Amino acid sequence: RKDGNAPQSQWQAIMGQNPSHNKGWFRNTKDCPVELVSWDNVQEFIQKLNEREGGSAYRLPTEAQWEYACRAGSSTIYHFGNGASQLGEYAWYNENAEAKTHPVGQKKPNAWGLHDMHGNVWEWCHDGRRDYEPGLAVDPVGPTDAGADRVIRGGGWADSALLARSAFRDAVPPGNRGDDLGFRCLSSGGHVAD
Repeated sequence: RKDGNAPQSQWQAIMGQNPSHNKGWFRNTKDCPVELVSWDNVQEFIQKLNEREGGSAYRLPTEAQWEYACRAGSSTIYHFGNGASQLGEYAWYNENAEAKTHPVGQKKPNAWGLHDMHGNVWEWCHDGRRDYEPGLAVDPVGPTDAGADRVIRGGGWADSALLARSAFRDAVPPGNRGDDLGFRCLSSGGHVAD
């Protein structure tokens, strides 16, 4: 979805239930990002989505693909520039989120039309954390073995501007769940799914 993280309504339609903690804050809660989903839960969702669509078009982005999509051609701290003073125009984070998620797509998008790349909820990546190597790398992939910690990117509603930076990364066990942890799908062509 270009308009942001996978919403609760999409999860409900595919999985038949909604695990999210942040329900009922808004009349349009169905448009808030799904959260409290582990990496393993997301894999089950993606499998069911692909079965429903009749193919294998969807998956999580690798960490490198996530950062490439977030940056949208920029080389600055955030996709819109180096100053955190504008972050509130693009992200829900601890300065403006009022301790909760918000409906996806309400903030300004990046240069490629992608919303919520900074803030709202952390996003699971397909691969695990890898050490950065010197030199140029084309679409590098971190560890993918079962049980390996998985990278999360983007920062969440409870985090500072520092954690919402395009380059900030963390890794957690694939069974972790949090009320600030969600995801977005990637299409098989390497583009964030509409």
